Amino acid sequence: MTPSSADHAPHAQMSVEEFEQLARTAPETVTLELINGKLEVKPVPDGDHDEIIMWVAMQCMQQQPELRLYRERGLRIGGYRNGRARPDGTLAQAGRFAGDGEWSDPDRVLMTVEVTSHDHDTDSRDRAEKRDGYASASIPVYLLIDRDDDTLVVHSEPEKGRYRQRTTFGYGDTVRLPGPVDITLDTEELKNYSG
Repeated sequence: MTPSSADHAPHAQMSVEEFEQLARTAPETVTLELINGKLEVKPVPDGDHDEIIMWVAMQCMQQQPELRLYRERGLRIGGYRNGRARPDGTLAQAGRFAGDGEWSDPDRVLMTVEVTSHDHDTDSRDRAEKRDGYASASIPVYLLIDRDDDTLVVHSEPEKGRYRQRTTFGYGDTVRLPGPVDITLDTEELKNYSG
């Protein structure tokens, strides 16, 4: 691959540099991502979405106080595709992103978390494109909280751009997140945000 071709994903809408310029100048009310070379507008979260992310953050901090769940931390993902994503939650050691600019490398990220939104793109974005981007960035665990069917999907063991393990749990189940996360989620509270 030549240096110039590394800037664009196959059929990319724009280069990473063009995306970062656009993202810097976008209004505060608009959150942009570059997933697999495609410009995405991240939906504004509703109240239940916010409550679910705070629930994950509290569970993580109670069991692993040295960890933080960072909201919408900009990550460079996607390997050669030069993606840029803002996961709903990024789990890492406290202080991991100190001194970073708007976009951070995914090294030392333990887990990304996405909560589905009720929009037309959630199927391809959260269930496929972001999952594959996080796997290609070798993020050990991807937790998808899927509000369409009241499930938690734990993806782990990234290898060659895919997660080798996928386990689905229902709201109310006890969910053990694998290493390096090593946190157990009591998901009973998620029933409050069902349907």
